[in-house]
Amino acid sequence: MTELRTILLAEDSPFDAEMAIDALRDANLLNPVVHVNDGVEALDYLYRRGAFAGRTDGDPSVVLLDIKMPRIDGLEVLAEMRKDEKLRTLPVVILSSSREEADLVRSWGLGVNAYVVKPVDVDQFFDAVRTLGRFWAVLNEPLEAN
Repeated sequence: MTELRTILLAEDSPFDAEMAIDALRDANLLNPVVHVNDGVEALDYLYRRGAFAGRTDGDPSVVLLDIKMPRIDGLEVLAEMRKDEKLRTLPVVILSSSREEADLVRSWGLGVNAYVVKPVDVDQFFDAVRTLGRFWAVLNEPLEAN
């Protein structure tokens, strides 16, 4: 059996983070979820620096990014990931309350894999995250290196 890869959740709202984690658990995913509070911590995790310098496991199966975060926002994290040859193909899903067209256009332009607007309805949010979690953590296979 292959080892389960982590799901990286970058979300500054404790309430939204807990909802996303609960939805992933509700989907019966066994993948460990690593929650970070902002874009700086997300990049530290991905690049194994700072508090994550000693982590040994590989890249996450998917990165769930909020857009509006302190220090470095989710779109800046996405831009950094897409510039990096090792992180370029890592699946990224934006989970955001932003319905601004500029955020949508910029996300797609940077190569996001999916964009989910956080609904006000908790059940809809759970359904969306469960579906995303099943696809990206279970069905999605990493691309083979050339």
